[in-house]
Amino acid sequence: MVSKSQSLLKRRASRVGRCICASQPAKRPYRETFAAALLLCGVLASPALAFDGNAQSDHTVPEQLTPPANVPVTPGVRPVDEAFRSGAQALRLGQTAKGVDALRYAADQGHPAAQWKLGRMYADGDGVKRDDIKAFEYFSRVANSHAEDYPGTAQARFVASAFVALGGYYLHGIPNSSVRRDAGRARDMYSYAASYFGDSEAQYRLGKMYLDGVGTPRDPRQAARWLILSSQKGQYEAQALLGNMLFRGDDGINRQGARGLMWLTLARDGAAAPQDKWVVDLYEDAFAEATPEERAQALQYLEQWLKTAQR
Repeated sequence: MVSKSQSLLKRRASRVGRCICASQPAKRPYRETFAAALLLCGVLASPALAFDGNAQSDHTVPEQLTPPANVPVTPGVRPVDEAFRSGAQALRLGQTAKGVDALRYAADQGHPAAQWKLGRMYADGDGVKRDDIKAFEYFSRVANSHAEDYPGTAQARFVASAFVALGGYYLHGIPNSSVRRDAGRARDMYSYAASYFGDSEAQYRLGKMYLDGVGTPRDPRQAARWLILSSQKGQYEAQALLGNMLFRGDDGINRQGARGLMWLTLARDGAAAPQDKWVVDLYEDAFAEATPEERAQALQYLEQWLKTAQR
């Protein structure tokens, strides 16, 4: 039998996904110091150096490139921008070969969104054969050329996402390649995207590294700091980890059952994929253990969250 409190929490949670407003990336003075540190470490290398630190073939292209014949050029619009738009439209229409051809032209001309899109396609095997090395190279080109772009620019989200993708490759490595597992470097990638661009996915992954003690000594307080920033932007996996930390307590983190249950309820609302079962399990375990008072207080916290998110 489902209790009245559980029904209220679940009904309230169903509204959360429609009401959460993502906050804007914070603009921190962290940029200069961290970018300098990355430069010292060779991370933001010249185009001839990939993120693994080894010399790679220079991807220099001829200065005078012409768009593919199937890309119409609109007067007043740069050919590289038109190529990207044409490529994106072709992909939406299922014309993969045409789309990839146009995106490659735009990417070779330095278009960050085209480079990012091709990186994602190769990383996911979306319309092309999966190739993590090619994905790594495209993401590296974005990060190398645009690491210091202002967070408010149109391409900032692609740059931040490229750093996150590179962090994932360093965290796990790429088999049979020079990209080795390097948790410390993965942390650097996540830290830059999390701190400078305020990227919620990077903040979640950085918080998880501190929570698990991967690439850094375990530090629940630092983990909580990053997970809070990510959770406030609606990242449900961060909400799940933060909620579980608060519900159960951790080193330096006092147990806050109601607050933890609130975050777990928000996370449960965002868990829709089969691989999100761990989020559902954390929520259900916490709800079963929570006292009636904690459930009631969690509902009040949810109502306060909704009021704040709607402002």
